[in-house]
Amino acid sequence: MFKIVSKKILNPTVIQMEVLAPLVAKKAEAGQFIILRVNSDGERIPLTIAGYDREKGLVKIIFQVVGGTTELLKHKEVGDCLQDFVGPLGKMTDISNIKNAVVVGGGVGCAIALPLAKKLKQTGINTQSIIGFRSKDLVILEEDFKENSNNLIITTDDGTYGEKGNVCVPLERILNAGNKIDKIFAIGPLVMMKYVVLTAKKYNVPCIVSMNPIMIDGTGMCGCCRLSVDGQMKFACVDGPDFDGYEVDFDEMIQRNKIYAEFEGKAHEETCNLFKKEAR
Repeated sequence: MFKIVSKKILNPTVIQMEVLAPLVAKKAEAGQFIILRVNSDGERIPLTIAGYDREKGLVKIIFQVVGGTTELLKHKEVGDCLQDFVGPLGKMTDISNIKNAVVVGGGVGCAIALPLAKKLKQTGINTQSIIGFRSKDLVILEEDFKENSNNLIITTDDGTYGEKGNVCVPLERILNAGNKIDKIFAIGPLVMMKYVVLTAKKYNVPCIVSMNPIMIDGTGMCGCCRLSVDGQMKFACVDGPDFDGYEVDFDEMIQRNKIYAEFEGKAHEETCNLFKKEAR
């Protein structure tokens, strides 16, 4: 069993937890993920490692409440335990041969982008971060990004905080200014990553994206996390989750990720209703 040692509400639907998992913390690196089960009869869900403390044996996770399992997880408190917490899984992000990088995060994807920005800056790489949200009340991890970036730009779709517009606007400004950027890392909604890649292509700057498709076992056996990369089938859990954004078939991924949207919504509603009944 894996004990929850801290819990923090980042915005109305996004929660941060630290879990005592010494063996995972010992080997965790930026870009990797874990698979957890809340209870013995629960489903397995993947969550990217948002941070780790090797000395204390802690692993940080940040999740958005969208389905039944994340709703269950939301109701866990400090001192409670999780049934399973397996990892680290996937390949760590390759940051070799980089002097100047841009990290682009969107929404809850910023939780994945943060440990990467931290790793880049700690390595001495000049790191510019762009993080985007729909509105001011959804902004998360601003101070953390300031601490781990040489320059930080925040955007909101409605203009209630930072720059108005999407993340591609400041990204194009940076690239158009003639700044020497060795690599762009994009982490967030599929549509956002698709357009970050299209922007990067205009300036011939390599762009790495972090893919998070439907996943079950995390070892490549179930095949649920397959995606098309350069015309070949890959598995996000073992071949990724990082891929060359130029080679990813985003349109296929967007369609596949819609398959269980209705089911996920119903599962979330049923779990919410269960807690409401228990509270009466």
